[in-house]
Amino acid sequence: MRPEGRGRGRVVRAAAAAAAAVVAAGAAGPGPAAGVEGKRYARSVAHYEAPTVTLVDRSGEAVELPALLDHDGPVVLQFVFTTCPAVCPMLAGAVVRARERLGADGRDLLVVSISIDPEHDRPQRLAAWVRGFGGGDPGPRWRTLTGEREAIDAVRRAFAAGSADKMEHRPLTFVRGAPGRPWLRLEGFPGAADLAAEVRAAAR
Repeated sequence: MRPEGRGRGRVVRAAAAAAAAVVAAGAAGPGPAAGVEGKRYARSVAHYEAPTVTLVDRSGEAVELPALLDHDGPVVLQFVFTTCPAVCPMLAGAVVRARERLGADGRDLLVVSISIDPEHDRPQRLAAWVRGFGGGDPGPRWRTLTGEREAIDAVRRAFAAGSADKMEHRPLTFVRGAPGRPWLRLEGFPGAADLAAEVRAAAR
């Protein structure tokens, strides 16, 4: 049996190495950069269909996920949890900075962050978590969602984003340009410039 602490340590160390790579890459454009296994992130295209589940956003409002994702504009989706020590802050931080880079080009961008730790991440906690990245409420275009464990697991399965333990979840960012289009799957740590470029390309 693998000692839990040792496995978690590997995850944190890998995330720290990737963080150093992202910082070193600075404002580099989209594409591979030095980092984990020689790349900052891997890029692929896939078709995912969100399951018919109801989640809850940070205001306590019930949200039908398929309807939310049927947004007439680009969507960025990530799986996170508020006590995540390295991976989630890096992913969310890239979103914050990408939104700044997009400027007017990002006015229709919808960001969806879904907690994979719903027993702990209740709406109020998600509200505090997301405010911590942008210095205030990020507005209605950034939805943070939690819900019942069964519903969360169904969404993760639909996006091939499951893991045996929350501390071992993969760093995934999903981008889609418009309803009916395939999803772009980014595995790793795209920087702000990378993510902004991917959103612009997907929305064309």
